[in-house]
Amino acid sequence: MLKENLKNYKIILASGSPRRQQFFKDLDLDFEIRLKEIEEIYPNYLKANEITDYLAVLKANAFEGELNENEILVTSDTIVWHNNKALGKPKDYDDAFQILKTLSNETHDVITSVCFKTSKKSTVFHEITQVTFSILSDESIHYYLKNYQPFDKAGAYGIQEWIGFIGVSKIEGSYANVMGMPTNKVFDYLINLNK
Repeated sequence: MLKENLKNYKIILASGSPRRQQFFKDLDLDFEIRLKEIEEIYPNYLKANEITDYLAVLKANAFEGELNENEILVTSDTIVWHNNKALGKPKDYDDAFQILKTLSNETHDVITSVCFKTSKKSTVFHEITQVTFSILSDESIHYYLKNYQPFDKAGAYGIQEWIGFIGVSKIEGSYANVMGMPTNKVFDYLINLNK
């Protein structure tokens, strides 16, 4: 469906995330991966989706002047927003443990922003999903960290992994968004490109 709609375009995914790459495969998209090292630093006055919007655009702007007319670049960024604070990827095991202790028996927002960039314009949007954890025992957090090593994940967890099965008591919004890509919004944007 999307392939036919996008036959005159070349989709470029600027993400090394295996989950995001799999989402694009699952959407039946033909795409190429192009990566650039970006320092993900944002002004500290930004809050919630302002952070992810800023970082998604920052990643896209690294390709300024490099895109051909028929190319669409896709960049994205995900954070966990809790107690008025952004929780990114943990620095190490102890940091991951503290993050999960903080999220235990609490509700947090998972925010993903996606930027579509062509040679002429950029479009950015975001999705917010609320996730509630039940009480996580120290033992279950240690088990999860040792066996799943979620150190490359915002908020130190993957909802599609063991901790999501045993720890998440409620979710409001897009499940795929918690994994790092609001696939329904990405699909809607791409399917309506030619309209």
